[in-house]
Amino acid sequence: MSHIKKIILSVLLCIPLLSLSLPYQAAAVRLSASVPFIILSQYKATSDIGNKIYLLAFTSNGKPATWKSSDSKIASVNTYGAVTAKKAGSAVITAKIKNAEASCYVTVNKTKITLNRTGASIERGEKLRLSAVTSNGSDVIWKSSKKSIATIDEYGTVTGLKPGETVITAKADGTAVSCNLKVKSPAIQLSKTSVKLYRLQTVKIKAEVSSNISPAWKTNKKSVAVVDKNGTITAVKNGTAIITATVDGVHKTCEVIVQKPVIKLSTAELTLKKGESTAITASVSSDILPVWTTSNPNIISINSKGKITALKKGTAYVYASEDGTKAKCTVKVTE
Repeated sequence: MSHIKKIILSVLLCIPLLSLSLPYQAAAVRLSASVPFIILSQYKATSDIGNKIYLLAFTSNGKPATWKSSDSKIASVNTYGAVTAKKAGSAVITAKIKNAEASCYVTVNKTKITLNRTGASIERGEKLRLSAVTSNGSDVIWKSSKKSIATIDEYGTVTGLKPGETVITAKADGTAVSCNLKVKSPAIQLSKTSVKLYRLQTVKIKAEVSSNISPAWKTNKKSVAVVDKNGTITAVKNGTAIITATVDGVHKTCEVIVQKPVIKLSTAELTLKKGESTAITASVSSDILPVWTTSNPNIISINSKGKITALKKGTAYVYASEDGTKAKCTVKVTE
């Protein structure tokens, strides 16, 4: 048999087979067209809080699918398949048409916060800047557990108010991180811890405070020594007083000794005739003029400058007094 005859015979044998198979292929096409289906653009997705995922649904009937979330608190979806991540967790987003549905599993990540400090110490009046970075760029809300100890503003600036401890918290999307903050007690150093003065003398005490806060000054005996708001001490009378500088409950003291003065008279005895006058002088270690008095003003008189005048025959005493110290001169008056 020639080659051409073999080809013709093969074609004739195939025709019956093709005719038998065509009805089955048409039936398969009709069957697949009658089964509805949905194809999604993705079936698994991950997102940060606040971000969106856009899902596309291709339907067999060409109609738009309806969307639904298994947990709208975690991830919600609108009518167009736009998914919004709301809080950490998992949700199933489902697209539906009649007799068909398809789902996408969505995981919403927990927001991470990175804080530049987890612990810090400052003093009263001192400021400290804290910074926080979130994994999704969301804003941070700041809070102090004890606002009487330290406050923090919306920009993360901490201000120390008084000694103590507080916790500064940065919060975003339900995630919180904290910094333990201590407002330290100040250190105080006085320029003098003990001074000796005479009445009416003054001295200024300087206080170095680590927090640069001016101290409150106080004396325990105003009758002996007083102190003003600047730390200037004034001696009032002989005795001992304690001057205290206080800042935020921290105290430092200075002992003030107001000394009795030493008085020396130019003479211890005088003899005058009735009607005569003379002057007596006093050297006082405090350089304060003494108060002059007489034991018997009928025999002698004395003025504020120490001038003695004999009045009548007899013996009397002249006193020079200053802050509890008294010096005596005996004066005899003759006819």
